[in-house]
Amino acid sequence: MEIKTFEDLTIWQRSFRLAVDVYKEFVSCKSFSVRDQLIKSALSVPSNISEGFERESNKEYIRFLDIAKGSIGELRTQLLFAQEVEIIKPENCQPMIQEAKEISKMIGGLIKSRKSIQNKKS
Repeated sequence: MEIKTFEDLTIWQRSFRLAVDVYKEFVSCKSFSVRDQLIKSALSVPSNISEGFERESNKEYIRFLDIAKGSIGELRTQLLFAQEVEIIKPENCQPMIQEAKEISKMIGGLIKSRKSIQNKKS
């Protein structure tokens, strides 16, 4: 499949779906600071993937992928915290944590691929 827009990227689709799932799970959370931070970090991942994709240079794309990778790590930490303090049940949280781990690996792979392209141009 040809990639024409960021919406065509599997990594964007999966991270966007995870952000939607996080929002739905935590939107009614009474701990506003935890809720807001979870939603913010979850949405940061697909947002940075799309922003990097739309940039003109490979170097900028890599920079935004690095930010997305940091955000997915931040999200995993916050999900683990929410589970630990019993804001969310483990059976609801663990699938999101697992998906975040897989997305992190995908982002790492894409960064490696983009760096390889950049090095070939140098």
